[in-house]
Amino acid sequence: MSLQLKGRPVLVVGASTLAERVIPDLLDAGAEVTVCEGGEITTVIEAWAEAGRISLYRTTFTAAMIWGKSLVVLCDPGLRREVSVEAARRGTLVDDATGGEAADVRRVTGRRASRAGDLAGTVALVGGGPGDPGLITVEGRRLLRLADVVVADHLAPLSLLGELDPDVEIIDAAKLPYGRAMAQDRIHELLADRARQGLFVVRLKGGDPYVFGRGWEEHAAMVEAGIPVRAVPGITSAVAVPAAAGIPVTRRGLTHDLAIVSGHLPPGHPESLVDWPALGRLRGTVVVIMGVRNGPAIAAALIEGGRDPGTPAAVVQEGTTANQRSLRCTLGELGRRLVDEGVRPPAVLVIGEVAAADGAGGR
Repeated sequence: MSLQLKGRPVLVVGASTLAERVIPDLLDAGAEVTVCEGGEITTVIEAWAEAGRISLYRTTFTAAMIWGKSLVVLCDPGLRREVSVEAARRGTLVDDATGGEAADVRRVTGRRASRAGDLAGTVALVGGGPGDPGLITVEGRRLLRLADVVVADHLAPLSLLGELDPDVEIIDAAKLPYGRAMAQDRIHELLADRARQGLFVVRLKGGDPYVFGRGWEEHAAMVEAGIPVRAVPGITSAVAVPAAAGIPVTRRGLTHDLAIVSGHLPPGHPESLVDWPALGRLRGTVVVIMGVRNGPAIAAALIEGGRDPGTPAAVVQEGTTANQRSLRCTLGELGRRLVDEGVRPPAVLVIGEVAAADGAGGR
């Protein structure tokens, strides 16, 4: 069989002596040759690249390298399965110059299934942490890199999406505070639909999926739909954001209790499940997330419930990120300072002795 390669882009996987023997025939046929290394680059191939005869990726194979190629020539047996799977998915021919047996790609259904294995057709609810992309868990980042589809919230570490291959489908679920948001039922539909296509779906959420993240609703919806689902815990902003500002939410000899509450509904709202008078009677730390808009009413409710207006308080906005800023005040001043300082979500409110100025630190 003879292939017409004149003017055709060809990818050679591996820059070994085997590739040295393959490349001249491709060039003689008029192919436009690109080579990616497989752990080594021979001096001859280096010279061809410097002379402009070939293009050279000084990195190992990635799926994106196949884009637009008419043929892939495999010269690295260690990458046989991955190359075969990705090429088969795109309908690109593979010439295995290593002489090995063809990789079995029949069972592969997800785009990344050569690496994800039995994750194809499943959903992972991944907690992205408090904002800093470095604070996602190792497991969360591993699964994100295997994803075929990522359904991301606004508070997830979105900079990590730039590391994904260009063909990964990214769906913005928004969830902006008091702004636009994808309906929760629609999110459930998307997760189930993509998983039924045999794809591996990562639901990337801010903080921890099960700490005011509606993760359990999504878990239950997948179980009802018959979709295998798992949750990957994340670092919650309720603890990490104060820590980034030098505030320990517990402190030996100062507090033995910690309450984490959602402030998305104001005190007195008929749908609120928070016992604000009971919180006002506590001596320990109260951390409020999603409470910027209702902060003045929350502060007033805690004081009415018995908390001393002189109790130290702190606000940390966009914690753990480059835009982090924090302010210290008292509970009695908290409502006014939120308004005067123009604090915007996301921000965490901390009420208790741990927020005192002598514990200041962080950014």
